[in-house]
Amino acid sequence: MEMDYKDHEGYTHDLVTLLPAVQLAYNTSQHSTTGKSPSLVEKGWNPLLPVDHLKENLLTIHPTAKSFHYMWKRSFHTAAKRIQQAEV
Repeated sequence: MEMDYKDHEGYTHDLVTLLPAVQLAYNTSQHSTTGKSPSLVEKGWNPLLPVDHLKENLLTIHPTAKSFHYMWKRSFHTAAKRIQQAEV
């Protein structure tokens, strides 16, 4: 079964390409059982996310970075939603 993800511009990305980003989103998300992220529980700290490095008020952000930022936020929210559904 091949799972594809399309960003807001219609570009298709396969799950294997997105898996590291989804894994990072999962590991840095706060979980309802512990109230902490798996990364915080295991390592004692949360890594900085690529989103943390973006400065949206700059006019010189490359369009690809904005596209990745949008795609990242969307996959992060999708992962969080799936985690909540799995916990129910």
